[in-house]
Amino acid sequence: MQDIELAKTLLRPGSLFIEDLSQIKNFSKERYGSVPRAFIICTDDLGIPLSFQLWMIQKAGVSDVVEIKGADHMAMLSKPQELCDSLLKIATKYT
Repeated sequence: MQDIELAKTLLRPGSLFIEDLSQIKNFSKERYGSVPRAFIICTDDLGIPLSFQLWMIQKAGVSDVVEIKGADHMAMLSKPQELCDSLLKIATKYT
């Protein structure tokens, strides 16, 4: 119970910076880099809606997308094994 109360005191309001990001037309290789990008979709994320996750994937030129069904914004807490498996799957492609 103490951990929950401590966590509540540390919460800060956040923003997705939708207005700022909407001005960016595309993340090109020249401007964003040539490193392959991966994205893990968390289907039950209430902090970043699925539509915004898909928008980020499209704009960032993500080459690998993995979905974790039932994962919320903190996949490391809600679906730790699935997150670990997903990260290993992605890392294995690039080693």
